[in-house]
Amino acid sequence: MTKTLLRHLLAPVLATSFGLAGAVPLAYAADPLPDEVPEGTVLRIGDPLIQKALELSGLIDELSFTVEWANISGGPQSSEAFRANALDISSVAEIPSIHATWTNLPVRNIAYREREDPLAHPIYRFGITPELGSEIDSLEDFKGRRIAYSPGQAQGALVLRVLEAAGLEQDDVTLVELPSTGDVYPVALASGQVDIAPLGSVYIPRYIAQYGDDGARLVDHGLRDDPNHLWAPQAVLDDPAKAAAAAEYVRLWARATEWINDHPEEFIQGYYVKDQNLSYEDGKAAVEQTGRYVIPSNWDEVVARHTHTIALLAEATGNEPFSAEQIFDRRFEKVAAEALTEGSSAVKQEELSQ
Repeated sequence: MTKTLLRHLLAPVLATSFGLAGAVPLAYAADPLPDEVPEGTVLRIGDPLIQKALELSGLIDELSFTVEWANISGGPQSSEAFRANALDISSVAEIPSIHATWTNLPVRNIAYREREDPLAHPIYRFGITPELGSEIDSLEDFKGRRIAYSPGQAQGALVLRVLEAAGLEQDDVTLVELPSTGDVYPVALASGQVDIAPLGSVYIPRYIAQYGDDGARLVDHGLRDDPNHLWAPQAVLDDPAKAAAAAEYVRLWARATEWINDHPEEFIQGYYVKDQNLSYEDGKAAVEQTGRYVIPSNWDEVVARHTHTIALLAEATGNEPFSAEQIFDRRFEKVAAEALTEGSSAVKQEELSQ
């Protein structure tokens, strides 16, 4: 990706940040969110983690509309359900809205949160196959290696960002396309199918517990990998009743995020142990790995970072780059943050750029 291309893509974002009227043709500039949810409104939501937090905290009783919960999260499942008109809102990372746009699925991000200390609490760490554990201890050592790669998912984008950070080109490594579901990556590492793979969640400690004695190790990437969004199809947001309900849900989503921050033990037992059938130790490790989530009231930084990611992915895939303003509904920008009280654990205290 050239610096000229990146400056071109970021120009509208920066212009918006400095208040240059008309610099970006925002679709919703003159259309405020509806503030009344009509009786009988239904939203179909795929957000299992927040669903459980709402139930455990009692916040679910504050919903003024009907929710049909779906056990769906992540980009591929959500996109499929959106196309089938079977889902209204879902929880995803950074990449799904980009690929949806490239595949002609109009969507918008309507909420955003991040980890309070993303570099100390990364979502992913790179697992190294036992055979090469003594040879790979930095990103520069990735050169010439086989790396598990999942195009269209957060792990795949992270691999590309890591190569960029290390000053490596795609031709400097071998990208092995593998789905990043379940234990596919740990198994691929242990069997020698790949040399390096981004691991997340409980698979980070499990991998070392299982294969550390054989030489397996972890390498930190030192990059921000924590974006978490709620997103929705454009058609849902064009419906005044559903848009108003979506805003109400975003407010409760923010308060549920605060509750998770403040009640780790209850969340471990209620979500990870009872709902996800993990051991207490795995649940505790997941909570410690996450740290605390915070919710910014301004999206300028995340839109700029998102635009950078779009340019990086566009160069790798041959798709057309675009400004991330296209996939953020700025009507929702302050909705989540304004639902939090002063001093809330989920209020972002300072800006951290990466």
